Amino acid sequence: MHVAHLSLADFRSYARVEVPLDPGVTAFVGPNGQGKTNLVEAVGYLATLGSHRVASDAPLVRMGAERAVVRASVAHGDRQQLVELEINPGRANRARINRSSQVRPRDVLGIVRTVLFAPEDLSLVKGDPGERRRFLDELVTLRAPRMAGVRQDYERVLRQRNTLLKSAALARRHGGGRGADLSTLDVWDQHLARHGAELLAQRLDLVAGLEPLTDKAYEQLAPGGGPVGLEYRPSSETAGARSREELYEVLMGALEGARKQEIERGVTLVGPHRDDLLLKLGELPAKGYASHGESWSYALALRLASYELLRADGERAGGEPVLILDDVFAELDARRRDRLAELVAPGEQVLVTAAVDDDVPGALSGARFRVSDGEVDRV
Repeated sequence: MHVAHLSLADFRSYARVEVPLDPGVTAFVGPNGQGKTNLVEAVGYLATLGSHRVASDAPLVRMGAERAVVRASVAHGDRQQLVELEINPGRANRARINRSSQVRPRDVLGIVRTVLFAPEDLSLVKGDPGERRRFLDELVTLRAPRMAGVRQDYERVLRQRNTLLKSAALARRHGGGRGADLSTLDVWDQHLARHGAELLAQRLDLVAGLEPLTDKAYEQLAPGGGPVGLEYRPSSETAGARSREELYEVLMGALEGARKQEIERGVTLVGPHRDDLLLKLGELPAKGYASHGESWSYALALRLASYELLRADGERAGGEPVLILDDVFAELDARRRDRLAELVAPGEQVLVTAAVDDDVPGALSGARFRVSDGEVDRV
């Protein structure tokens, strides 16, 4: 799979731009602040419905415009699909496939699959648990696009449940000991446990497949520096439960056990939204113990492992993903730079951004675009 053409309208700094793309390596080169990352960010948005740089859609729309449009022609062998997303901050986004009538944005998931390396990836190792949960959930959804609906349902139920718990907490504090009506809490518990069990099962399966690939990738990037290990840390003891039914019962029991504390605090304390992924380097947690270079290698290893996992899914899940390396090589020493370039060079499509030509390793020769003042010109 590869993106054959990218079209943007009022996206970030671009009023309008058309970029034809080929399989193999394509580098976008130009000074910082000229719009290189905006191009690959748009490709990533088609794959995940989110940006690797910002949490909301509003910054993606060019100043003064009401909406942005990201459109791409995507080649799957001899078959091509046209996918289009209209980004409407404050309103529902819209989507179309092959210029047909409107579909739900999440219906486009799976048409484009990407693995994106960026300086922000250091937060996978050094950042808060939310960064690692997002990493797992985006990868889960890339492998099984239907999980986008499960994640949305879980978030919806979590918001409703938290609202009820908050009302109960406020009523207890200010109502002279009288609590709010919690008659519907049992129903919300069931919904949270059902959607949470589905998400948790997918995460556990993902981590099991990701761990050996991450260890292998780390050894390729930093020979002799490992081993590395991934350990899923749930907010409630799963006691070896793996099936959705078993995990549902575990979550229901955990919610029951935490109910008194949740009502006192007014927030849901149990569920996948409270879990973490422990990254181990040797016997120690990478966070707080890994050096800057080791943290970089770990983050890159996670992305390389993700790429291998998606490749292993094969044509069933949409073909080989697009590799995106956004301003990564300038952050690496020469040894890691060369090793990473050698590992990703065989990819079906590799998109690279760099400030100067010398930041693009020789192993990544291919098409090159000059990006300056909102213009994207092929060299």
